Amino acid sequence: MSDLFVAAGGGGDPLGTAIAAATVGRAVTGTRLGETTIATYAWERLEVDPTPGPLGAVHFTGLTHRAGVPVITPATRPIAPAGSTLPDLAADLTARLVLLDPWQGPAALAEQIRRLADTGHDHVRIVDVGGDILTHGDEETLCSPLVDALVLAACRIAGVPATVYVAGPGTDGEIPQDDVLDRLKGDVLIPLAQDVAAIRTALSWHPSEASALFAAAVDGVRGPVRTVNHLIPLTDASARIHCTGLDDALAHNTVAAHLLDALPPTLEAAADLSAGLTRIHELDRERVAAGEPPAPARAALPWSAPDAREAIREAAQGAPHVTLRFAARTLGMTWRQIPSLRAMLGVEGPVLTLP
Repeated sequence: MSDLFVAAGGGGDPLGTAIAAATVGRAVTGTRLGETTIATYAWERLEVDPTPGPLGAVHFTGLTHRAGVPVITPATRPIAPAGSTLPDLAADLTARLVLLDPWQGPAALAEQIRRLADTGHDHVRIVDVGGDILTHGDEETLCSPLVDALVLAACRIAGVPATVYVAGPGTDGEIPQDDVLDRLKGDVLIPLAQDVAAIRTALSWHPSEASALFAAAVDGVRGPVRTVNHLIPLTDASARIHCTGLDDALAHNTVAAHLLDALPPTLEAAADLSAGLTRIHELDRERVAAGEPPAPARAALPWSAPDAREAIREAAQGAPHVTLRFAARTLGMTWRQIPSLRAMLGVEGPVLTLP
């Protein structure tokens, strides 16, 4: 059995997708899947990639190809000033990572997915960490509706057999967990610690928060977690994967439905359409942010572990757990310094617990 997994949200979703792939393999076949392919955007936070919008194949060197679709390897490099965590993920994950390029709109994205499916994949499994793939478009905390909607629309255009999986409902902070759960009617899968084990090396340095929270929930962490932008409660439901049909997901996702009707020929046109529905223009937002002057650099402070913990505890405002990205930002460190921060504080899990 060979399935194609699609990390629908970009950023850190390949991490959560890798957990889901291990869980699905055990649940569907009773064993591990063969070589797993994860298709993903290269669309990351500006602190990782200072260029607005997703990266396409022209923004990388050292790509190989599979069915005409670019494959990211440890030797792949983004072309400056672009940045990407994907080459390092390719080194740390056992899955093959292939690059989805949405710049030519949903129809072109559908052709990429169709070509990949035709290389021997029996099923397409779309994975979204958090659940904004089920957005109605009017949620107050919604942040990035376009990326997931493009995947849903593209899979419908491609005509491939597909299932949607929501991993860690609510962990992305975009739709409240109860609302996500109300929109899910399919089977529930329970990841095990062994499913997280395969991505622990990547989790030790990657700035993802949603996938880190999902992994932490699988590890048994419960209670509020302070992230850079949210206070997110981890519950038993945060450690689950829910599956639903492609049609059911499309019935919820207003943006995807309109993309199917309009078939915008470019990502820019798709972003305009999405903004008209949700008032969130993901390209314009990044262009504005990229044009702003950088925050003043803080002097490098010789933090001791006790002083660092106290500063993080104060910034957490009573939350018992924080993400490592939040902790690093609190101390004036960059995401690249997360491994050093982990070593200083003796953190081994996906989040930092404040005793």
